[in-house]
Amino acid sequence: MKEKQFEDAMKELEDIVKRLESGDLSLEESLKIFEEGIALSRYCFKKLEQAEKRVSILIKDEEGIKREPFESEEIEDVEKD
Repeated sequence: MKEKQFEDAMKELEDIVKRLESGDLSLEESLKIFEEGIALSRYCFKKLEQAEKRVSILIKDEEGIKREPFESEEIEDVEKD
C-alpha cells in the first residue's frame, strides 16, 4: 500500500474538524472520527518532524561547508504563546 501524502492527511484532518464542528453527528460517530483525527494529527506531526530534520542551512566557513540545523523564529514565537 502506498504511504499517505502529508497534504492528503491534512485535508482529511480538516474535513474531520468541519464534520465535528457541524454538530450533526451522533456521539458514537463523533468519537469514531475524533479517533481518526488524532491518528491523522500524529501522522502529520511525525511527517513534519521528519521534514524538519531534513531541513538545514548550509553555511560556508573557513573549512568548507558547514551544516546547521534550521531554526524558525515563527515556531519559537508560537511556542511562547
